[in-house]
Amino acid sequence: MFLGITNTARDYAWGSVTAIPELLGRTVTGAPQAELWLGAHPGSPSVVVNPAMVGGADTVLDWIAAEPQTALGEGRTGLPFLLKVLAAAAPLSLQAHPTPEQAREGFAREDAAGIAIDDPARNYKDPFPKPELVVALSDRFEALSGFRPVEATLADVRTLDAESGRLGPLVAHLQQGLEDTVRWLETADPSALAIVEAVGHLAAAAVADGTDEVSANVVTAADLAERYPGDPGVVVSLLMHRVTLERGEAMYLPAGNIHAYLDGLGIELMAPSDNVMRGGLTPKHVDVAELLRVLDFTAYPAPLLAPEALAPGVDRFAPDGVGFALVRVTGDGRPVGLATGGVAPLSGPSIAICTEGVVTLVGAQSATLLRQGESCFITPDEGDVTVEADSTTGLTSSVFIATGTDDGRDGAPGER
Repeated sequence: MFLGITNTARDYAWGSVTAIPELLGRTVTGAPQAELWLGAHPGSPSVVVNPAMVGGADTVLDWIAAEPQTALGEGRTGLPFLLKVLAAAAPLSLQAHPTPEQAREGFAREDAAGIAIDDPARNYKDPFPKPELVVALSDRFEALSGFRPVEATLADVRTLDAESGRLGPLVAHLQQGLEDTVRWLETADPSALAIVEAVGHLAAAAVADGTDEVSANVVTAADLAERYPGDPGVVVSLLMHRVTLERGEAMYLPAGNIHAYLDGLGIELMAPSDNVMRGGLTPKHVDVAELLRVLDFTAYPAPLLAPEALAPGVDRFAPDGVGFALVRVTGDGRPVGLATGGVAPLSGPSIAICTEGVVTLVGAQSATLLRQGESCFITPDEGDVTVEADSTTGLTSSVFIATGTDDGRDGAPGER
């Protein structure tokens, strides 16, 4: 079965006013539209377009509860993923997510402490990890992700501090390593707060001077200092990779990865968890101690994720061990290439969204037409799905399909 689904976009303050409505062909209301959730998460379950197809169920969550074997297949207890369209027009919070072990321990600890699940101060809403990946839909998708080598940060700090000599304490902590520096900054020592203020002023001055020596990290620090004056995240951003994804490029954010999306439209796929440890750049609950507990302070390369090319026009983004994958099928709309069929390999229940053009999805039992902005739930009995571009339009087509894998877990019931 191909079941048409839709949803109302979440109105978080950092969301773009135009990006999601323009993608979906909806009216621009003037309010921010940050995330469109496609899945069964109880925080915003997808709405069924034609409830009569599934016994009157209004949402995917209700349908799964009523007919789990039809929706999910034999032996499954939930969707292993949550698919989102994300549109950031301002920075999201500085954050990280736990490992499976940390999530189980933290959930049990907060339960034992009697912290209500809906308490804004609760960190662990469920006992599951929240790995995630994002693929850029806009020409550029901007983010901070993961710690970069200390030497790179020292180079920026020394450039900023070439004349004032105000950042000596920051240099001293950086020479002790990333963990020492982050702990000093995030625990708001008075000397750290003075450095946060100094970095904000020096970064703003460097950007205003417009010299060629100003790095992307310094520009970002200046912007964050204007938005969140005095926030330790301003300086933490200098320790991180400043990532620009071009359209179609992706990155993967494993457990312990410190990150913050800054600007852009993307397709995001994650485990359906709501465990977020925030460390700043937000008016929401910040728990520095818990963030420091889950952070991985290793300096890795920028976490870019290259797809596996399965066939011409068929790519698969599949990090190891997370239980989900994202298949992208593209075509040029002419009676060659995908007009003859690009096959998306699926495992279990899946969800598709068309982000360009018009396509037909053909499974083992039925078929459906998707236009740009439309999405559907795909039941397991359809098997692998052939995506056929509409060769009469001459338009480029693109479809993203979230599906399971054999190396993960069943789904559990993610706001930032």
